[in-house]
Amino acid sequence: MATQTDSDAALRIASGRKAFVEPLRLGDRLKEIRLSNHWTLEDVSQRTGLARSTLSKIENDQISPTFSAVQKLIGGLGIDLPQLLTPPKPQSRTLGRRDLTRVGEGQQHPTPTYEHELLSWQLAQKRMIPFKTIVRARSFDEFQEWVRHDGEEFLMVLDGDILLYTEFYEPLHLTHGDSIYFDSDMGHALVSISESDAVVLSVCTRGENA
Repeated sequence: MATQTDSDAALRIASGRKAFVEPLRLGDRLKEIRLSNHWTLEDVSQRTGLARSTLSKIENDQISPTFSAVQKLIGGLGIDLPQLLTPPKPQSRTLGRRDLTRVGEGQQHPTPTYEHELLSWQLAQKRMIPFKTIVRARSFDEFQEWVRHDGEEFLMVLDGDILLYTEFYEPLHLTHGDSIYFDSDMGHALVSISESDAVVLSVCTRGENA
């Protein structure tokens, strides 16, 4: 079995560096990459040809990967050596933030087709954007172009009925209590089809560049 010294030496040669000041923590970094891609140990095993038990031991710092194992990880996961050697991100500390929005106290953003009420609008640097929308549009023709924005979106109908138009699918009828999750960079638009204007709750994630 390769020792820690053997593994570090191989990695120094591969990366062209003479020495590392801090421990590489390859186990933590491998686990971070795996979880960020929603992969199980079995998924990584199939991609790299390394046994699940070996991967588990690497992640838990029970063994150090050999140079051959590192090469399999790089090739199987579709990454390069610097990505594997990047230190894992520090665990963020819970700040205990909260932002209460009373009924009717959201930030209003009316448009010709929607009447948005931005919720929790006083909280800065949040990762999700919740808002309630009264859908004023009654025809898809009222939209000059598709609505699209970076990230993903969860939508639930609170009242009434809508047609959800998306550029890759047929229009979808949603009624009170129905919900849907979709990629919001896909063009989309909402139209009320009930007697009164429908009301929906949406939660959007921020895009990577937001």
